[in-house]
Amino acid sequence: MTKLFSTLAAGLLAGLVSVSAWAVPMSYVEGTHYFPTAEKMATTDAEKIVVVEMFSYTCPHCFALEPEIEEWKKTLSDDVKFVKVPAIFRDSWLELARVYYAAEATGDLEMLHPKLFNAIHVEKRRLSTEEQLLDFVEEQGIDREAFAKTMNSFSVKSKVKKALIMSRTSGITGVPAFIVEGEYRTNASSAGGSEQLFEVVDMLIEQAR
Repeated sequence: MTKLFSTLAAGLLAGLVSVSAWAVPMSYVEGTHYFPTAEKMATTDAEKIVVVEMFSYTCPHCFALEPEIEEWKKTLSDDVKFVKVPAIFRDSWLELARVYYAAEATGDLEMLHPKLFNAIHVEKRRLSTEEQLLDFVEEQGIDREAFAKTMNSFSVKSKVKKALIMSRTSGITGVPAFIVEGEYRTNASSAGGSEQLFEVVDMLIEQAR
């Protein structure tokens, strides 16, 4: 009887080990698939786990990743806050960041965001100066003068400054890049691809949780 029980227990344990091995996702390693930020960064919401995507409208990889991000966002639980931050590594990116935050302030971001990506990557338009960007904004039916005023507002300038600081101090060297809870950063190249990228971010979210 004891021998039979031991045999059954061993079989059950083997089955559990097999199931566990199947259920546990691929192990991702710090220093290979994700990295600590250059310094711990403050987050925008103390009540939630904050995930930041740093992007640029001029980046073809950011443009290509947009549909996947939209699908992935649907899987996020209520305790996670997803935030886009325009990276600033050159003057033209600074102008685009001003447009991003101005559109956010005026309530036009949902409409303008995909159109900016499309204009740059599909229509191949050059949108790098304030005048070019205001021309584009006006074409979308937005009041040019009011939008320009918002672009130069204190609140937009403050957000652009924070985006610039994050670009310089996070440790990222390219976009798109993700920062989880101000502590870890990753990108598709480090993770092993776009599918793995979201797995790494999900793992970091769970780790923060």
